[in-house]
Amino acid sequence: MNNKIIIIAGDPNSINSEIIFKSWKKINPNKKKKIILIGCYRLIKDQLNKLGIKVNLKKIKNINEHCEKKFLKIIDYSLNYKDCFNVQKKEASKYVKGCLSLAHKLSEKKIIKGFINCPVDKKLIVKKGIYGVTELIAKKSNIKNYSEVMMLYNKKLSVVPITTHIKIKEVFKKIKKTLIIQKLNTLNQYYKRLFKKSPRIAVLGLNPHNSEFSKDSEEYKEIIPAIKFLKKKINVSGPMSPDSFFLNEYKTYDVIVGMYHDQVLIPFKNIYKYNAINITLGLKYIRVSPDHGTATNIMKKNKANFISLTQCINFMNNLQK
Repeated sequence: MNNKIIIIAGDPNSINSEIIFKSWKKINPNKKKKIILIGCYRLIKDQLNKLGIKVNLKKIKNINEHCEKKFLKIIDYSLNYKDCFNVQKKEASKYVKGCLSLAHKLSEKKIIKGFINCPVDKKLIVKKGIYGVTELIAKKSNIKNYSEVMMLYNKKLSVVPITTHIKIKEVFKKIKKTLIIQKLNTLNQYYKRLFKKSPRIAVLGLNPHNSEFSKDSEEYKEIIPAIKFLKKKINVSGPMSPDSFFLNEYKTYDVIVGMYHDQVLIPFKNIYKYNAINITLGLKYIRVSPDHGTATNIMKKNKANFISLTQCINFMNNLQK
């Protein structure tokens, strides 16, 4: 298996080129020679010029092509545009899906260990049953029963939402014992594989004060039975009251599992800011991404924080050791 670090350029209407260039300048030469970007060479070059950032680019045909380490290597994926920071939605969608598919195929064939994808506007990939890159990659990988896991990871703590990119009004319909069991089993298995330790897992309830554990609550009907079943096999506690858990109690656990996206991502991002990465668990390969979005509000302003992408690169590099 190749030890290259593959980065997908991601959404063309974003801060992605900026964080790629800034990360490239900061990492050491040994990591630079491993990095290969999948994206539109012309677009990336045009965005680089607009930002006034100088990086040596080199178009290559395959991941094994030799190139001096001073060059940022790019496998070119064509894209039609007039304005390099205002690509039309249809073209941007085709481009994002095409780059992801190429990296997925290389990973499935075990040519590479996995890849990093830079942020993507979910409107470019959303369709029935697919709400983000996590779900898109899971579908391509034929993951059954929604057992893939989105984990935001920092060395001190990780968080996992049971439901990911869905509307709040839909969450309570999805909170089922079987789904919780599937997600936590995947989490436990892949966490041990990646980090060589069994995680201490805390599960949050869905309702304020766990709805006082009333018999008609999701806690009583779905969450508690799932935890009781899982305790036979994994180190899990809960359900914890979500309103106060992140004051101090979280510090004794490795992973906090919430019932929906913002329940765990808001406190996690407040604690760790950009010092974290997004890992998809449950795949045959490793897929990671920065823990933030496309940040179009600061696009072209040269103000983007690149720390999360650098952490992704470091994580993928450490997996090769």
